[in-house]
Amino acid sequence: MQHLNKTKEFGRTASQRKALWRTMLGSLIMSEKIETTEAKAKELKNRIDKIINKAKKFPKEGEGRLAVRRDLKKDIPLLAVEKMMGEFLKKFENRRSGYTRVIKLAPRKSDNARLAIIEFV
Repeated sequence: MQHLNKTKEFGRTASQRKALWRTMLGSLIMSEKIETTEAKAKELKNRIDKIINKAKKFPKEGEGRLAVRRDLKKDIPLLAVEKMMGEFLKKFENRRSGYTRVIKLAPRKSDNARLAIIEFV
């Protein structure tokens, strides 16, 4: 049964999923646009929105700033944290949600997987 299971496993163990999301989140933040499968893009959209909201909750200066950096470092690489705390907070300060968009593409020829582009608004 799927009760209370909100995320997909994507055929990976927990450590592999953690590594997958960490690298995908880092790549999305650093390049601001990536192409992946549609299912991964939809899941990534939920995760990046939560991370941006977490970063926006904390103060711009002071001790809370360090705490949020350490908290974000668990989910995304350090370079992505720096970019998130600088450029992205200024870009999204007036927006409450909907930081990304998913654009569906034609299926991949090799395995017919549905592809999508996820990018920041």
